Amino acid sequence: MKRALILATLLVLPLYLWATPITRKQDIDDFLKTTTYVVLDDNAMTEWNFKIQEAVEKFWTITPYKFITRKEFDTLKNDMDKSFLVRLQFRWPKDKIKATYNFMSLVLGAAVDKPTDMPEICSIPLGYESANQMSWGYKLAGFLRFIQAHVRRLQENPSLISSDPLDFYNKNIREIGDHEIWVVRTDLAPDIRSLEQLRKNYSGVIRVVKPEDIEKAINEKNEHVIYLHKVGPESSNLQARVYKVLLGAGDDSIYYFDYHMMSRSNGDGLLKKDLKRMSR
Repeated sequence: MKRALILATLLVLPLYLWATPITRKQDIDDFLKTTTYVVLDDNAMTEWNFKIQEAVEKFWTITPYKFITRKEFDTLKNDMDKSFLVRLQFRWPKDKIKATYNFMSLVLGAAVDKPTDMPEICSIPLGYESANQMSWGYKLAGFLRFIQAHVRRLQENPSLISSDPLDFYNKNIREIGDHEIWVVRTDLAPDIRSLEQLRKNYSGVIRVVKPEDIEKAINEKNEHVIYLHKVGPESSNLQARVYKVLLGAGDDSIYYFDYHMMSRSNGDGLLKKDLKRMSR
């Protein structure tokens, strides 16, 4: 995946993390003719293995699918008639912040040496390499459905392939107030973790919930719920970016996207300014 070329760089337009504009229409057409091979971790007990198998069996409808091991992926990844849903690690070579990310990536088979050079349909950042899989595992079904919904949007409206996905999804910000925002407490910046601060800075309905509540809303396709996915350094002291995305539990769309550099005044989580922006 030629990530360094996509939308210039991560620094210029971080929404690349959620959609890949250099994907060609031919790539979409080719993908829809494939069987998708879902790559499992070697360690059978990982959160990825448990949750992705459950999510694919329940929600993957866009192509036929099979589960394979990492060893099988190494053998099959060069086959152009196959697609793969795989967890990959990536670091931007020219990025001054030496951070490695875990991605959930949908890619096409190709005769390349590195998995990160395979033609990419869509990728979602799960978290920093150091993040515990439990911090994102409960949202995998939502990410899986977003990927399928995004591909279908590109198929139905090919003009979106060459456009800025930020323009397409950011229009949904005006509809946030029609939903409830559900967040896990640790995904909020420390200074807004109290109910008082949340109500003071956001005029709509926002609920602090448990991860299993968000997982349940996703599985039930709750149309009233928008949930937060935060990608940050967690307990790491790494100087890093914090990405904040709101996704619909029912319609599998993006409602809000932003990022900030972590600092003393801007913590690892959703900020006051995010809440105020969403209140407009």
